Parts: sequence; structure tokens; C-alpha cells
Amino acid sequence: METFWFGAVTLMLAVYVVLDGYDFGVGMVYPFVARTDEDKRVILAAIGPVWSGNEVWLIAAGAVLFLAFPKAYAAGFSGFYLALIIVLWLLMGRGLAIELRGHLDHPLWREFWDVVFASTSALLSIVFGAALGNLIRGVPLNAEGYFFVALWTNFLPGPEPGILDWFTLLLALTSVVLLTLHGANFLAMKTTNELQARARRVARLSGYATTLLVASVLPVLSLVQPSLRLNYDAHPIGYGLPLIALAALIAVQVFRAQDRDVAAFTASSLLLLGLLGGIAWGAYPNILIATTDPAHSLTVTNASGGSDGLQAAFWWFTIGLAIIIAYQIWIHRLFWGPVKSGSGDFSAH
Repeated sequence: METFWFGAVTLMLAVYVVLDGYDFGVGMVYPFVARTDEDKRVILAAIGPVWSGNEVWLIAAGAVLFLAFPKAYAAGFSGFYLALIIVLWLLMGRGLAIELRGHLDHPLWREFWDVVFASTSALLSIVFGAALGNLIRGVPLNAEGYFFVALWTNFLPGPEPGILDWFTLLLALTSVVLLTLHGANFLAMKTTNELQARARRVARLSGYATTLLVASVLPVLSLVQPSLRLNYDAHPIGYGLPLIALAALIAVQVFRAQDRDVAAFTASSLLLLGLLGGIAWGAYPNILIATTDPAHSLTVTNASGGSDGLQAAFWWFTIGLAIIIAYQIWIHRLFWGPVKSGSGDFSAH
């Protein structure tokens, strides 16, 4: 049962990255592809109906983590308290930018919220990328299962690392480029004419950068965290996940060169799922890896809740997940297709 809940949390976080990830990407390419206020209105209208629903996956994943692995939840929220507060403020800032931009017809007002939207999207991508780097590298858990991490120490992974080091910064940069590619692919799929052409150019450029960064990150994963290889050695079927990511990375480049926007967006979605799934496969059964002593690591066994509660929650989780998936499919189908010029700000409706 613990393995099921580990998979559930991983899947929900991966789906969140795919869905809210294109929102972040749209925010990051926003200043580079929008030339007029009408362009900006079209871009915001492209994500307006879905961005808040996409965030449900993050909330739901946090709730499932609290339910299934309360000790890991407590340790993570305690050790990463500052980072989580920063994420909360950035999410609020991005939401306010989307909702309030069209409430006052003044250039300075709109420009202010444009800057907030783009900057919070970029900072969220950086924070989430660095957070993933911390989970892969590990944190200095003590015998009680808690830890404190300084913002930085000597910028080197080790027994007492900081939140920021060369590895977590590399993951943060990779996250920014990956989500830029993903968001540009989404925007190319949802726009037309010159705006679409500019989105396609950004997607092609970020695709090249993504290839270079992914090729740089993959070799250092096992260098920074050698335990990631253990599950692959024991269960080689797991190699299917990074192979899916590799195939998706190639497919993104091919489809992008052919300007097949829907196919390119689908491929970038599979790229994110394959990469995150491959990391989760290597990390299992660890939830938080200890850099101090491997025995201090929080795993699906020593961090899980009671078995009776997990079994009872299974049925409620299944029903809730089905509702979320049905809603996501419905809302994306309802607003499928390119946004037409003149749609206006979503926030203005």
C-alpha cells in the first residue's frame, strides 16, 4: 500500500508540472513574444480558463503527502519552510497578475502586472527546479527525521549542503529552459499569425537549450546521488522511463521543425513525465534522502501513516482523482483550439 501512495504522490506532482508548467512557461515567454497589448490579452486568454484548475494538482499532492507520509510532510515543511513561503507568495502574485491586469484601463497598471506575471513565473520555475535538486541530492536529516538547510554554504553537495549549490542551480536552470519550451509549445498551439510565429521561434531556441542542459544533467545525477542507480540495476524495466524522455526530446525537435504544434506540445509533456518518472524510479523507496547518514533517510516505510487509514483513504482518493481528471479533460476540451484576436483579458470577464 505504501508503494501505491508513493506512486500516487509522484504522479500527481508530475501532472502538476506538466499542466501548471505550461502556465509558467507562458509567463516566461510573455515579454518576448507579445508586441502589443492585444497580444498580451490573447496570451492571458489562452491560460485564463485553466490556470487555477491546474494548481489543484499541487494542493491535492500536498494533501495526499500529508495523508500517506505525515513524517515526510512534517520534515519537508519544517526544513523547507522559507522556500515554501516564497512559493506561496509567488503563486499569489502570479494569480493576482492574471486576475487584476484588466481591472484598470491604465498603461502603468497593466505594465506593473505584466512584470509581476513574468517574474513570478520565472522565479517559480527556479524554485521548483532547485527543490527537485535538493530532493535528488538529499538533505541533512538528523536521527529524529528533521533538518535545517542554510540558503547556501560552499556551493558544493556534501553532508551539510545549502539549498543552493552548483547542482541545484543546474537543476533550476534546466527547469527554466524546460518549462520555457513547454510553455512556448503551448502558446504556439493556442495562437495564430505573428504571435504564433514568435512563439514557434522561442520554442525552437529553447528546444536547443533543453537538449544541451538535459544532456549535461543526466550524467551528473548518479555522480551527485549514486543510489539512484540501484533500482535501475535491480529492475532494468525502469530504463523505459528515461528512454521515453529521450524519445520525447527527439520528437519535440522533429515536430517543432515541422511546425506541428499539438504534437510538439504532447512531446514536451511526455518529456517532463519521463524525466520526473525516471527520477522517482531511482529514488524509491526514499522520500527524503539523508546526506548525513543513510539510516536517517525517510522512506515509504518509516514515514508512512497507519495501514488502516491508508486502506480506507484509497477509495476516497480514487473517487476524488476521477473527479479531478474528468474536470481537467472537460475544461481543456471546452477551450480547445487557438484563441482568436479580440478575445480580451480573461481577468476582465
